[in-house]
Amino acid sequence: MFWTLIQIAAGGALGAVGRHLTGLAAIRLLGDGFPHGTAVVNAVGCLAMGVAFSVLYEAGQHPSRTAPFIMTGFLGGYTTFSAYSLDFWQLMAGGRTGAALLYATGSLAISVAALFAGIVLAREAFG
Repeated sequence: MFWTLIQIAAGGALGAVGRHLTGLAAIRLLGDGFPHGTAVVNAVGCLAMGVAFSVLYEAGQHPSRTAPFIMTGFLGGYTTFSAYSLDFWQLMAGGRTGAALLYATGSLAISVAALFAGIVLAREAFG
């Protein structure tokens, strides 16, 4: 368990740096009038999560050593949207369309509401 946590931490650190560098590159290439960096990170992260899932789990590999570093660590540090998208896909692939749609819309609604609540609470507390 200890080494798994070390793998996740190392992957997360690299993913966070990758996210930052991708964001800077997107601003340099596309400008800062729109959150291009976030959109690029989310798309690339989701593509990478799909590839990692397919290679590590569907192709019969033994992901116990690499999945924590790549999927939870690196891609988790790069973008959590990739995990959200994989969860949605797994529900859909399992024939649980209603649960998938509830998860997708509910997660988005709860996340945005929580963000707004955090802003309001912080403004009230530190204001």
